[in-house]
Amino acid sequence: MRHRSAQVIALFVVVVLATMGFATQALGQEDGDRGDLRFVVVTHGQASDPYWSVVQNGFNQAAEDMGVQVDYQAPDTFDMVAMAQLIDAAVASQPDGMAISIPDADALGDSIRAGVEAGIPMVSLDSGSDVAAELGMLTHIGQTEYEAGVGAGQRMGEAGVTTALCVNQEVGNVALDDRCRGFTDGLAESGGTVQVVEVDLNNPTEAQARMEAALSTNPDVDGVLTLGPTGAAPALEALRGTGQLGAIQLATFDLSPDVLEAIESGDILFAIDSQQYMQGYLPIVLLTLNATNLNTIANPVVMTGPGFVTQENAAEVIDLAAAGTR
Repeated sequence: MRHRSAQVIALFVVVVLATMGFATQALGQEDGDRGDLRFVVVTHGQASDPYWSVVQNGFNQAAEDMGVQVDYQAPDTFDMVAMAQLIDAAVASQPDGMAISIPDADALGDSIRAGVEAGIPMVSLDSGSDVAAELGMLTHIGQTEYEAGVGAGQRMGEAGVTTALCVNQEVGNVALDDRCRGFTDGLAESGGTVQVVEVDLNNPTEAQARMEAALSTNPDVDGVLTLGPTGAAPALEALRGTGQLGAIQLATFDLSPDVLEAIESGDILFAIDSQQYMQGYLPIVLLTLNATNLNTIANPVVMTGPGFVTQENAAEVIDLAAAGTR
């Protein structure tokens, strides 16, 4: 199923790029004429994060391929006030389009609506699939986080997990909360239960200690799910520190070189792959098409995941990750 999904998405990209060439020719434009197009990206994730660095690589490659300007911005930490201010400033600069992640629609909604009302085409990515249409996005590019969490819970259940921790580094980030909620419901299908553990990944040592404390408090835990690669690292150390690596199943959302190596070695059961490179690449293609040919997307969500990376396919994905695209 994952291979078929990848084929469908690849076909979508081919069709979009082919249409791109037709659109510019139809409007009498050469590739160089698109150099005046400027798109602003505002996300809640920093480019230094292994997940968001791949997203940014997608934006950068799309900017080069489309021959347009892309300005990537994010607050220094997960800060919705700062992110709203970045959106407001970007809207005031009147770009030709914007790509925005929406981890908290209540906090960002007014700023986003102001941009839509100003006539700026917008695409959402990563988080916000449930609110994208009502906020006026052209489309949302990413995965539906609740369903991805359900898939994680089902897979953990199939692996024999009955009591699990869901490690959440940004409680209040709707996308991450949905992942834990979906994980809880997915594991419940096989009779399992989930406890949410809140950690601060700005302090990995403290995060590791909180996980070790949760494992000590609940000796029945036989599974741990982290919601990103920066959470997987202290989780691995927590399991090593308590002598439970291998006895407790560990899985994570998203990829990093360390996560992939741990999957290949068998220390991590699987990683849920939202294929974030496409979440960076496709918005710029679609916004360029909209600016040059007034194209829109009929689907409210363009799904890039979830896919699953396991020990069976980790080696292949490692090669792609080395190129910065996975």
